Amino acid sequence: MSAPSSVLYQFPLESLNTFGIAATARAYLRVTKKEQLLGIYADGAWVSLKKLILGGGSNLLLTGDFDGLVLHMALEGKEIIGGDDQHHYVRAAAGENWHAFVQWTLAQGLGGLENLALIPGTVGAAPIQNIGAYGLEIKDVFHSVSVYDPHSGETRVMSGAECRFGYRDSVFKREGGHLIILDVTFALPKQWQPNLRYAELAQALAERGIAAPTPQQVADIVIAIRRRKLPDPAEIGNAGSFFKNPVVPAAQCAALLERFPKLVHHAQPDGSEKLAAGWLIDQCGWKGKQLGKAGVYPKQALVLVNTGGASGADVVALAQAIQADVQARYGVLLEPEPVFV
Repeated sequence: MSAPSSVLYQFPLESLNTFGIAATARAYLRVTKKEQLLGIYADGAWVSLKKLILGGGSNLLLTGDFDGLVLHMALEGKEIIGGDDQHHYVRAAAGENWHAFVQWTLAQGLGGLENLALIPGTVGAAPIQNIGAYGLEIKDVFHSVSVYDPHSGETRVMSGAECRFGYRDSVFKREGGHLIILDVTFALPKQWQPNLRYAELAQALAERGIAAPTPQQVADIVIAIRRRKLPDPAEIGNAGSFFKNPVVPAAQCAALLERFPKLVHHAQPDGSEKLAAGWLIDQCGWKGKQLGKAGVYPKQALVLVNTGGASGADVVALAQAIQADVQARYGVLLEPEPVFV
């Protein structure tokens, strides 16, 4: 088999990553049909070449040119596929824009995803990261995912248990990293109740006098909060929250509280404590600071930004400097959320 005619060479990736990092891929294929994937993996000329599966590029840091084939997942389609006594089942292809999909479910009168409105990226990337915001994670509304396994050449469906979701984690970030997500099915509740566990969300609704919000009203508030706090990648390059909130043993948290009484922490179901990474970074004096052409967003210390012409190395240098300061002061190592490529 010869290379698909739609493969492009020395392809610029700057517009395909939300950090806006300039880098080039040796080869690039926009995947609009599953058959294109099958063709690539059946062709001996492509099998040995390093591959990068790219969605919306919103959880990615390009640290240099990519000497391989970028497979840009652009599969489209979304539909309500049925339901049971408790749930509506909604399926979306991997290339669908996440926020547009959330808005589409709301337009169908289906609640359940509204707390995850305005998160950048694609539907296919959502389970990989187990994206979460404002008291909700993908695992809470997940039904199943269809994947293509290049090792076996098979397509199969995986349940939530098989995905082994954790905090910003899943099997797709570990031994299942070779699996390519084709579509995701969500289980949205028929007896919808607003998820207002996040204090800022509940407070914003109360301030507007909304006692019994609709899913769309919750989404509108989430969107307003995100726009106030986070930079638009179309205006300033970023990948959203750059570091995970570290989870530490209760004893370590207690010891830190003795030294830092204002430490922001949240008790976890297993007895551990989740610390607010943004607070730790802010206390180390990094909010609004710049190192080279990369900086820390003035309104949210958890967000690193490309202030103009930054390279991946600039962002890595800034991240490492922040990690070093936080570890020196609090004894906690911050773990980056984006994948470094």
